Amino acid sequence: MSESPESPKRTSAIPPHVAPASPRTKEFLHPSPIITKRTRTKSMSERAAEGPSFKGAVKSFCRQRGHGFIHPEGDQSEDIFVHISDIEGEWVPREGDEVTYKQVFIPPKNEKRQAVHVVITHLKPGVHHERWDSPVPVSPDKLQD
Repeated sequence: MSESPESPKRTSAIPPHVAPASPRTKEFLHPSPIITKRTRTKSMSERAAEGPSFKGAVKSFCRQRGHGFIHPEGDQSEDIFVHISDIEGEWVPREGDEVTYKQVFIPPKNEKRQAVHVVITHLKPGVHHERWDSPVPVSPDKLQD
C-alpha cells in the first residue's frame, strides 16, 4: 500500500530531538571533550611526545568505565585524568601503581590536563593485577584475588 498524496502524514507528538529512540539524537549530542588516541591530532600527539615526562601514582582506575585519575608526584594537588586508550603496556593500572606519563590540555578551555603515554613503572605489591587480555569483571567488587 502506498500513501496517496492527499492523505495526511503522521507526525509524532514528541519532537525527534527529544525521542530517545530517534536515530537523529546523535545529531544533537555534544562532542566529548576527552581526547582519545583516535581523536587526537598528529600535532597534539607530537607535542605530547616531545614534552617532559612526569611521575605519579594511580589514584583510581575503572576498567569498565575506561578512565581513572593519576595523582602527580610533588606539590601538585589536582589529579590528572587518564583515558583507557592512553595506557601502554600489558597490565591494567590499579590504585597505588607508580606511573610515568606526559600531559596534554583538555579543550575547549585548556584549563585541565589529561595524562597520555602512560606507562606503569612499578606495580604495587600485594594487589591483584590483571592483564588487558583477561576478561573484564562484572563490577569492581567482584574481582577475584
